[in-house]
Amino acid sequence: MPNSHGNEDKKQYQGRREGYAVIVTVDGRRLNPRLDLWNHRPTGFEWGYGGSGPAQLALAILADHCGNDKQAFDCHHRFKWALIAELPFRRWTLTSEEIDRVLHNLQELEPLLEGVT
Repeated sequence: MPNSHGNEDKKQYQGRREGYAVIVTVDGRRLNPRLDLWNHRPTGFEWGYGGSGPAQLALAILADHCGNDKQAFDCHHRFKWALIAELPFRRWTLTSEEIDRVLHNLQELEPLLEGVT
């Protein structure tokens, strides 16, 4: 059954650190960083804070999850602050359901954020 973002698959996103390497996968394959949408950080993903690496990760996850580049681009900074900045340092797992829940919560907050700079 399709989720609210047109994605029928239940995916699992995982991030882990191996030495100095940061590895992010979706269902066991490397996640495309989507540098074609925006190049926040060409050297790779990060998480656990609000910088450029977490912004690139938020954009890549949303582009893959939503299947809609414009939607992913439009909300990736809010998604970064709501979820990516809070991920644990060593390793993490996110499911499609968890991502949908965060996106739903962000959508509900949208009217409250209008006019806030």
